[in-house]
This record gives sequence, C-alpha cells and structure tokens, in this order.
Amino acid sequence: MICTGMARSSQHAVASATPGAGRPALTALDGNGRVASRIFDIPIELAQPADMLRTIASWVGSGSPHRVMYVNAHVVNESRALPELRRALEGADLVYCDGYGVRLAARVLEVPVPHRMTGADWVWGLAAMCEVAGSSLYLLGSDPPVARDAAERLRRWYPDLNIAGTHHGYFDLESPHNERVIEDINARRPDIVLVGMGTPKQELWIQRYADRLDTDVLWTVGALLDYIAGRVPRAPRWLADNGLEWIWRLAIEPHRMWRRYLLGNPKFLSRVMTERQHAHGHDG
Repeated sequence: MICTGMARSSQHAVASATPGAGRPALTALDGNGRVASRIFDIPIELAQPADMLRTIASWVGSGSPHRVMYVNAHVVNESRALPELRRALEGADLVYCDGYGVRLAARVLEVPVPHRMTGADWVWGLAAMCEVAGSSLYLLGSDPPVARDAAERLRRWYPDLNIAGTHHGYFDLESPHNERVIEDINARRPDIVLVGMGTPKQELWIQRYADRLDTDVLWTVGALLDYIAGRVPRAPRWLADNGLEWIWRLAIEPHRMWRRYLLGNPKFLSRVMTERQHAHGHDG
C-alpha cells in the first residue's frame, strides 16, 4: 500500500468570485490546501500534476472508493447534454484538466488556469509509485486484447508491478456481463482501477457502481490503454505542447474523431463565449 488514505473530501466554495457572475471561481476541496478552479460548475484541480498523483496515491488503503476524472472540451460538451455525467464530474473527489481547450476557457472566463495532466505522461509515474509501494492496478477498457497488451507493456517496464486483472470495456451497463466485471474486480480487490471506456460511459459506470466496488481509487482514463499498448501513437511533442494534439488524433483516426473535433471544438468555443457574455452581463 502507498499510504493510508484521506476521507472523501467535502467541497466548500471560498470567497473569490467569477467577475460579475456571483458564483465562486475557486473551490476549497479539503483542509489540506487543495483548491480547484470552477469552470462550467465543474471543480478542476489547480495543483501541479506531481501533487495530484501524490493525493491520489494517498487514497490507497482508505477503505472506500475515491473517484478521479478528467475534463477536456469533449467531456465538457457531453456534460452539458447529460445531467448524470455533469453530476458525476461535480461529485468526483478529484477532477483534472486533460486538454488545452479547458485552459483556454479558464483564461477567457478569467478564472485560475489549471495545469494540464495527460494520461500518457502520468501513467509511468503512477506505475513506478505502485511498483515501489506494492499497490495493485486493474485495467478496464478498450478492445479485448488491448487491456492485456497494456498490462504486458507496463510489466515490461516495471517487472514488479502488481496488475491484479484486466478486462475489455465492450459490455453494456446494467447487463449480466457488467455484473461479471464487478464480481471479477471485487474478487481481485485492486487498489486502483483505471477505467478507459470513453466519455460518457466510463464516468457513468463509476458513478453508478463505485459503491459496489472493493477498491480505493476509480480513475477515468479515456484511450490511455490504447496508448500504453502501442495501438495509438502519441502526437509529436511540438504539437502536444502547443495545444494541437487534436489535429494528430484527427489525422490518424478521422472516422472516429471527426465529429468530436470538427463539430465539438466550435461548439465548445461557442459555449465559452456565451458563458463569458453571461458573466459580464451581470456586471452591467
């Protein structure tokens, strides 16, 4: 185990407010100095990525499931259409920024800008921490062979890493197959479950079943298992560091990604500008 965890944090708004909107721009997450920037009513952690990893690691051994989720432009768009997804994000124990669109939104809305933390970067640090501490991972998501391939690649780099189990993400919620997945996770009792089933399925799965799972951390990871397994190549660093990784993903997966980026990005920008106008409208 990494260490004994914190109790689930309660979220309390602090005095700083969005200009003119009458809503808190910052949220205090616990008594240990954690704060989040409130964007579209979602509390997005402001800590450095290394500090967020330490916070997540501290929940191992807590005896109750903590929910970790990310937001990018696509997740925000989906949350506006799906109230259950919005509630899942608002109620998570830690939400972090995984997309430059959210950072841009923060600047436009004049709220503190969160750091960007991408799974393809943090997963290696997480694996190293878990290997040293003896904490176990369960990989859930992607196509049937991908989770197994991702586990093998992680073990290649971290031979003593305890991967308690793997399972693909192609099953329906509320199905008998879903029940078998829950039973498998509970039988293996992993410390951390990485859930890569895409938005909104992964968030809704955690929201609905967290209280039935014998684990300490449930973490949405999107397409991370595909990256680990080598099925999807990472964008060149110069693209990723300048907020243009979406162009790379669109180029290598056009049939799957065109709607998300060519339709979703303009929709997100429109939402940001509408939110800004709404906030400044209250000034007048």
